[in-house]
Amino acid sequence: MVVLNKIYTRTGDKGTTALGNGERVAKHDARVEAYGTSDELNCFVGVARLEATSATDEALARIQNDLFDLGADLCRPDMAADKDAEYPPLRVTQEQVDRLEREIDVMNSELEPLRSFILPGGRALAAHLHVCRTVARRAERLAVLLSEQTEINAATVTYLNRLSDWFFVAARMANNSGKEDVLWVPGANR
Repeated sequence: MVVLNKIYTRTGDKGTTALGNGERVAKHDARVEAYGTSDELNCFVGVARLEATSATDEALARIQNDLFDLGADLCRPDMAADKDAEYPPLRVTQEQVDRLEREIDVMNSELEPLRSFILPGGRALAAHLHVCRTVARRAERLAVLLSEQTEINAATVTYLNRLSDWFFVAARMANNSGKEDVLWVPGANR
């Protein structure tokens, strides 16, 4: 359980922050960038929830919780030490990825195939979900960059990859099952 009695600690005033294992790193460290962007994504998901129907809201609530799991995973380096840790670190699992895939498949089964790229927009919820999609892609890129520098849980990258796909399909569903998608017309304004 987390207990936060005091919000400011002054420990980061010189540009460093503590990771999940207590190690201090620069606030611009690749690991901090990766889990910080997943936190940013979580905030955008919270905004999307303001427009969501109950079923979509429930799915987005699960995703928000998963994103906290993902941030906890990314902020904890040294996976080799997991087995010796007093408390096993929280790691993203394949089951979380599998759940996203199942949900994507269900949503996608109700949509007509795309014959054009779509522009982000349409209904308000769809627009918010497209923002979530792009921030998820940025978080994924940052997690991949981190994985090139040090070992991380590969499921974090897979989860973010699938999550951006989830947001894309959910945005289409929010646009009246794709009927209100805004189609890209190549060269339309030449």
